[in-house]
Amino acid sequence: MNKYIVWLKSVGIKDVNLVGGKNTSLGEMIIGLSKQGVRVPNGFSTTVGAFQDFLKHNKLKLKIDAVLATLDINDIDALSTTGKQIRTWAMEGAFPKVLHEAIVKAHQQFESELGKQATFTMRSSATAEDLPEASFAGQ
Repeated sequence: MNKYIVWLKSVGIKDVNLVGGKNTSLGEMIIGLSKQGVRVPNGFSTTVGAFQDFLKHNKLKLKIDAVLATLDINDIDALSTTGKQIRTWAMEGAFPKVLHEAIVKAHQQFESELGKQATFTMRSSATAEDLPEASFAGQ
């Protein structure tokens, strides 16, 4: 485990603040089911620290906070426009070099374990998704 990358086989529910709910659930499945002989594919997750450093590197936090501070959450059009703007800023952002290198290294390690023909999937996982008072699933 490092600041940016965590292998799913080493995370559990205690790590939800580090890698989010879906990733900790995958870790729990890997740990729990593998003991019963069920093969659950491993993977890796970027951490909350990786996301925070991405935001900092691209100077996005202040921009995002500024647009959210004036957002009327009852205005569906404003929500849509603001969400699109934030997604655009994120897509246009660049990874800090050290984060990019950590992701590439983890992917190469994973590929060396599974072979060049292996396929991969990516998924989002928030640290506060699916709470009783709010759900951010799919964001």
